[in-house]
Amino acid sequence: MDLKGKQVLVAGLGKSGVAAGALLKKKGCEVCLFDGNETFDADSLREKYPVFSDCPLWIGNLPDGALLQIELVVVSPGIPLDSPVMQKIYHAGIPVWGEAELAFCLSKGRVAAITGTNGKTTTTTLVGEILKQCYPEVFVVGNIGIPYTSIAEQTTEQTVTVAEISSFQLETMETFHPSVSAILNITPDHLDRHHTMEAYIRAKESIVKCQTKGDTCVLNYEDEILRAFAQTLDVKVLFFSSKRPLKEGIYLQKDTIWIAQKGKEPERLADIHELKLLGTHNYENVMAASGVALCMGAPIGTVQSVLKEFRGVKHRIEFVRDLHGVLYYNDSKATNPDAAIRGIGAMNRRTMLIAGGYDKNLEFDDWIESFAGKVKCLLLIGQTKDKIAVCARKHGFENIVCCDTLKEAVDICYRLSEPGEAVLLSPACASWGDFKDYTQRGDLFRQYVMDLPE
Repeated sequence: MDLKGKQVLVAGLGKSGVAAGALLKKKGCEVCLFDGNETFDADSLREKYPVFSDCPLWIGNLPDGALLQIELVVVSPGIPLDSPVMQKIYHAGIPVWGEAELAFCLSKGRVAAITGTNGKTTTTTLVGEILKQCYPEVFVVGNIGIPYTSIAEQTTEQTVTVAEISSFQLETMETFHPSVSAILNITPDHLDRHHTMEAYIRAKESIVKCQTKGDTCVLNYEDEILRAFAQTLDVKVLFFSSKRPLKEGIYLQKDTIWIAQKGKEPERLADIHELKLLGTHNYENVMAASGVALCMGAPIGTVQSVLKEFRGVKHRIEFVRDLHGVLYYNDSKATNPDAAIRGIGAMNRRTMLIAGGYDKNLEFDDWIESFAGKVKCLLLIGQTKDKIAVCARKHGFENIVCCDTLKEAVDICYRLSEPGEAVLLSPACASWGDFKDYTQRGDLFRQYVMDLPE
């Protein structure tokens, strides 16, 4: 696609917006920049990225007349499409692409794309690790923290790109066409952004909208929404299940993960005791990743060997420290109740649970019910601490401590925990407000834990 000379507005100047702007400049576009944060440091941006030194840059609001010459808007995933600035853009009739859509349009090679409410990063990372053993040029990008646009110019027809794609990114996809897609699960999340569960489901399911009959979609058989969705698809479907054997697909039976293919005897992929990951949800991630990798052409032997060596990713039930017989785990990526339920489920001992954060208008009842005698004490931080405390007491859980800071919560856990117990940061909430993102929250938790005295 030839964008040379086009007037393009990049809306949102976080990591993905900056990468998109840099790519557009390389393609010869006339780039304008916008960020709605009135405290955004424009001088720092230009100093760090000289490529933007001659670009008009607007902060806070778009001035009158700013859109008159704009031919395309590339929007970062953090900007809601119903925000005033985006409504102004739509009203002007200007085409809107997401950063990932731009990247796809300017990239070459095959794509595997993974979405879902929980497990995306672990699954995407594992698919990347498997495919790196099979192909000379593999990029792992997207919501995982590496902007898709940052690698677009490096791709060739031989490139394989593995992309973690969020519902925010899917909202602005028009031509995105992965050879293999995967939807891991769909449970309530981001309802502050999508407003209804139906809209959130539509966003997730749209990952397949440009796939054709020769493509494959990997789906969780135990998710009722996805099982019904499969009936509407023209693409090939590969199911995985953590609860039952499948005639065709990948499944967990007792302690072994199997793959059943048409006309063949089931073949063992891994025994769970060989894996370095905890919890049924991670076994589901392993099955999904195996399915995606196999559909992308990975030999089964390669899949089997990589599964045994994969150690997971930071901030997902990440073991931090054993201190006086107390095990500390960082699950900062659990930014919704369903993810946090999985974190609790992975604990095999009584647990001091640190939770709370930004309110995404989610309900916490099922999460509280999952405590089931396993959670010894609930330490709450952030905007949601009072809301969660009320919900916990409604369900009969009374051992609650409200804390002003994450450090205070860690210090209390250190004083009150006993040998044979665990301390788990699994917030069930987003990090916004008190932290830059979930990675900063997790890094601070790790630092506070490592600073605890012997």
